[in-house]
Amino acid sequence: MPPPDEKDLPDAPLMASELSEGLVLSHLGQALAIEGPDDSIVFCHTRRQLGAVAVGDRVLWSSQDDNQGRVEKVQPRRSLLTRPAHGGRIRPVAANLDQLVIVVAPAPEPDWLLVDQYAAASEHRSLDVCIVINKADRLTQRETIEDALASYRTVGYPCHLVSAKTGEGLAGLRGALKHRCSMLAGQSGVGKSSLTNALLPGKNLRTRELSEKAGLGRHTTTAAMLYHLPEGGDLIDSPGVAVFGLAEMNAADLASGYREFRELLSHCQFNDCRHIQDKGCAIREAVADHRIDPSRYARFLKLLGKMHLA
Repeated sequence: MPPPDEKDLPDAPLMASELSEGLVLSHLGQALAIEGPDDSIVFCHTRRQLGAVAVGDRVLWSSQDDNQGRVEKVQPRRSLLTRPAHGGRIRPVAANLDQLVIVVAPAPEPDWLLVDQYAAASEHRSLDVCIVINKADRLTQRETIEDALASYRTVGYPCHLVSAKTGEGLAGLRGALKHRCSMLAGQSGVGKSSLTNALLPGKNLRTRELSEKAGLGRHTTTAAMLYHLPEGGDLIDSPGVAVFGLAEMNAADLASGYREFRELLSHCQFNDCRHIQDKGCAIREAVADHRIDPSRYARFLKLLGKMHLA
């Protein structure tokens, strides 16, 4: 019997002393940009059987030829944000996030259904949420926006009115991001890129440096990239991700993702209450009494329908 081909042989186990710790900054082409403990950058590929590696992952990697490395192990994650992919699969977006920053603006008109979707998905993954109204310099009637934000503030979501153009409110937002790993999310046109540039003055230079080091040219775009904020903390910029959250959730997860529902869920008459037309539903009673914002409840029903669970 001929000997097995060398590529089919299992890799010899590596000693812990042969591995280095690293932080995944981005996917660049077929490589991962990994930041080591000394802030140096090494480009790594991954072991075939390792599975998907996400920006924000903490990994162990080994040195290979040509000054490159190989990711050998992904360290345990404290959180993982995913999105739907082709063929019903799920793809990781970012790992080890602490909070999601949901961005809206006066124009385009705020999509509060999307805000609720992002918030519920974040709650399901134990991520904190804050809401940012960008382009505050374009607000003509602040009362309208403040009224819309009232229900979010009532349930404990911090809200910031900012302007990437004038700098209004940016100091408060920087404080909310300090020492945390955050990601911006929101509908197209709300100014996420300009907001990211305002928070990260060296963003474009850093992106270009990494792309050039990877041999990909100056204009390479990536699905996600992690940057260190000047004041402390990290910001994952994921410009290509617009939809995520509901694929791995069921009706009970969605209901629990609405903070104001949680303490009432156990008071529904039936354990499998769907909170639609069910008898003895504590959620519907709270809506009728205005203890729950009717507009938030209406959006909950829409999301149930979107998930084909209504």
